[in-house]
Amino acid sequence: MFSTITAGFTVVFCMSTCSYGDFPFRNTSLSWEARVEDLVGRLTLEEIVLQMTRGGVSPINGPTPPVSRLGIGPYSWDTECLRGDVKAGNATSFPEPIGLAASFDPKLIFRVAEATSIEVRAKFNNFSRHGVYGTHRGISCLSPVINILRDPRWGRNPETYGECPYLTGVYATQFVHGLQGNHPRYIRANAGCKHFDAYGGPENIPIDRHVFNAKVSERDWRTTFLPAFRACVKAGTYNIMCSYNSINGVPSCANKRLLTDILRKEWGFTGYVISDQGATEQVMTAHNFTNSSVDTAASCVAAGLNLEISDRTEQNPALMSMIQAVQQGKLSEDLVRERVKPLFYTRMRLGEFDPPEINPYAKLKLSVIESRDHRALAIEAAMKSFVLLKNEKSFLPLKKKYNTLAAVGPMVFQGKATMGGYAPDTDPSWMSLTVTGLADLATHTRAVEGCSSTACMNYNSSGVAWAVAGADIVFVTLGLGSDLESEGNDRPDLQLPYRQFDLLADAVYKSASAPVVVLLFNAGPLNMTWAMDQSRIKAILEVFYPAQATGEALRRVLANDGPGAVPAGRLPNTWPFIVQNFTRWKFPAMTDYATHGRTYRYTNTNILFPFGYGLSYSRFRYTDMEVKDTVQAGQDGWVKVTVENLGPYDADEVVQVYIAWTTASVPTPRLQLTGFDRVTLASGTNMQVNLTIASDNMALWQGQRGWVIGEGTLEVYVGGQQPNQTRSVGSEVLHQTVHITGVKALGRY
Repeated sequence: MFSTITAGFTVVFCMSTCSYGDFPFRNTSLSWEARVEDLVGRLTLEEIVLQMTRGGVSPINGPTPPVSRLGIGPYSWDTECLRGDVKAGNATSFPEPIGLAASFDPKLIFRVAEATSIEVRAKFNNFSRHGVYGTHRGISCLSPVINILRDPRWGRNPETYGECPYLTGVYATQFVHGLQGNHPRYIRANAGCKHFDAYGGPENIPIDRHVFNAKVSERDWRTTFLPAFRACVKAGTYNIMCSYNSINGVPSCANKRLLTDILRKEWGFTGYVISDQGATEQVMTAHNFTNSSVDTAASCVAAGLNLEISDRTEQNPALMSMIQAVQQGKLSEDLVRERVKPLFYTRMRLGEFDPPEINPYAKLKLSVIESRDHRALAIEAAMKSFVLLKNEKSFLPLKKKYNTLAAVGPMVFQGKATMGGYAPDTDPSWMSLTVTGLADLATHTRAVEGCSSTACMNYNSSGVAWAVAGADIVFVTLGLGSDLESEGNDRPDLQLPYRQFDLLADAVYKSASAPVVVLLFNAGPLNMTWAMDQSRIKAILEVFYPAQATGEALRRVLANDGPGAVPAGRLPNTWPFIVQNFTRWKFPAMTDYATHGRTYRYTNTNILFPFGYGLSYSRFRYTDMEVKDTVQAGQDGWVKVTVENLGPYDADEVVQVYIAWTTASVPTPRLQLTGFDRVTLASGTNMQVNLTIASDNMALWQGQRGWVIGEGTLEVYVGGQQPNQTRSVGSEVLHQTVHITGVKALGRY
């Protein structure tokens, strides 16, 4: 027997003198359901309450305490796995999700999630062997973030997969599958899709997220904010996190319609719902929806909440009042017992109550952390995320090694600002800085940040002038970083931070005739109208937050050095057309949750860069489009097209399929992405690409009838970008018409 101090209490483990093997919940020959029933049936109500309230930050509100009399250890529920293992020691850091989304490569999302979970599980195995529990020490992940990038000023845009519900749903599916693994009995780590629901700003401008009430129409809710979460549930996630905000007056974590009627009854979700940190208490303290902790506990548990992440300083989480709620008849003990069952089912599927020797994931060792394969994947992911926005006269790739290179801007030396938010702690020896990658492109390098921070409140004009004077080529790094766009930090507008525009102008005007290349580190759009019009600026490359591989990925892509170095990323969000200090796209208020005027699906206004836009060093041609021209309602459609690489470089191309409804009797998006594929073509070769238009993507929300595929006509487009765009990627967008016959009701979901 040995004991260890964990989060303020002593955990006692029996090694050889104690035996718990006779409990049926440890009998691997029984069904999971029978084992869960046995375990929960042995718990007292007081023990259950502790299991449901200690899901949060240690040492006060996590981990969940042991049940020593049953040989059940503590458990840590709050691990962040967004794009690498966060705050649990060294880990491979992959690009932030907005960059991964730009890859338009679902397999990449799968592989990043898989690598992340391998490292998370390996650390968990080591922590467990040493009796270490607490925040970021578990294998139950609070990832991915699948909220819709509905407003370009929202602070949490970097964590999302962009503005398209379909694209986000595809990525959510791949993330869940990659993270959880494909073993028939065990999961490697469990996914948790968040933040459910209608959570897309504001964070702090013009109102605090903790008190915000999102007023959402039924149509917008069903067609924009719910679909990605349904995809996550269909993929098999074990966890859904309810959000801080209210939806139409009801806080998400106390919203029975959301957590029970839609999530469980309509979608068939059987996992657990966890609150965002402090969201349960805020049902009472911020939203004033309840008047006491007893009513809060009763409301949240009855609505469908299983586990509370309490505020880090809260000694008595709201759900601690469940016992009083039961005693007062506001909550039944039977329901409380039902709510705790998914928690222990998840722990069983993770292998906690089985002999470790039969669980292959229990064998993962620390040697997998930051492995060679994972570091290579980090470089590949960063390269695939880059989006080429401008490339005058095919300036890139660079055709020679320059004598003198100038690198200026706040991202030149910074590692933190190029990582983004929720970033793992990467071993510094594997960090590749921007300046390191750029320096390899020239014999001599002069580098100056020019700004004391990304906010650029203090600007060193003379330093920038010194760096660019006499340079043969100038690289300007601009952007935001997690100090300016992150959880809790919205942007007031889309302008470059304070003096960054001055830095850009100085780099252009004080560098004689040297070509200028702009590198952008951001998620939400920035005002690049001047840069697009400026002839001295030869290229603009959007790199988002590439994380540990920043410098090496930049070097390879800028010089087209090696396989996969030709950029093929596409923007996962729309960039509005902005002129200096005003915009031609009148932004809806951040608090306005109507989708009209937002995203590529609902706006016809002038834009700078459309969703799905991105240039290549190569050139492509689309020919021989075929479609299934008549589709019976409820059947899938398909598109075939031949893509040819006409350019001088082997390159990837992102083939995109969009549909538009022309005969619908209800409001529809003006355009909807329904399929895409990232393919690789050698120079001078072609290939046929086959894509499916799934039947449910043809359906429209018809109110009380739910989703219905109606008789009518669809316009189908296929190409390297959206149809009918002013700014072209240089290839054709082909078009044909599909006729739907019959009617198919799919129901409410």
